[in-house]
Amino acid sequence: MLEFHTLDVFTETAFSGNPLAVVLGADDLSVAQMQTIAREFNLSETIFVQRPQNPAHTARVRIFFPTDEIPFAGHPTVGCAIHLACAHHTGDFTTLITLEEQAGLVPVTVIRQGQKITAEFVAPLLPFAVKTDLPRDLIAAALGLSPAQIGLPNHHPATHQGGPRFLYVPVGDLQTLGQAKPHEPHWSALMALAEVDSAYLYTCGEGCDYQARMFSPTAGIAEDPATGSASALLASQLWASGAISAGTTQLSLHQGYEMGRPSQIGLTIDATPQGLAEVRIKGSAVPICAGQIRVP
Repeated sequence: MLEFHTLDVFTETAFSGNPLAVVLGADDLSVAQMQTIAREFNLSETIFVQRPQNPAHTARVRIFFPTDEIPFAGHPTVGCAIHLACAHHTGDFTTLITLEEQAGLVPVTVIRQGQKITAEFVAPLLPFAVKTDLPRDLIAAALGLSPAQIGLPNHHPATHQGGPRFLYVPVGDLQTLGQAKPHEPHWSALMALAEVDSAYLYTCGEGCDYQARMFSPTAGIAEDPATGSASALLASQLWASGAISAGTTQLSLHQGYEMGRPSQIGLTIDATPQGLAEVRIKGSAVPICAGQIRVP
């Protein structure tokens, strides 16, 4: 039997945010066994904790969708780091959790002050634009929208990569964001053309800088309540759109509100006149349950 814990991530309120399963003692599991367990939990992501390859680090981790392994993800990084930090500290603390992920080394600073706990990680790779010439009419058809509803001033659809790759689709307003949903066969055609399996829609928010939705049905996730990796890669989309400039920019992102799982994500971007220098993602997590699961 393996010990597991679940947390709701990118929230301070139980039963909101993005649920995560953390499986401990996963050193002897094969990829097939980890995939089977991830499919059993059927959450957007499950993270498996192993002994670090470098003893100076906290842990090696493997992250899985219900359908496949992924090299890096934000809400598993935040949730796992908070769980590991709380397992080794009591009271108020500030500590560094260093996770060996498939995409690279991810340092996470975890801070607890009273009842508030946050984790902030540095993205292991700087994101960059991949495709910027995607047809707006196909994007609109794939989301059940009109071409006029796609785009914001100076913001245009594009794909960006930084470990994973996502399609970014700016839409005109919150009403349009709420109306959007994948429509076949246009959705599959768009995913094939963009060479992704997920689309991140965003617009200017109320009470935040941007509000977003993430659709990823071909990866087994109809809609994701909070996507830390896509929030990190959003830095590249915003830089390309001229929405940020050199210096440090701090942004608040909301996601999951349309599906009843409100999530709050902090995005900090350091940039020079030449481009992005560092991207950081910050969020909280709430423990929900713990137990044991059989080894497949």
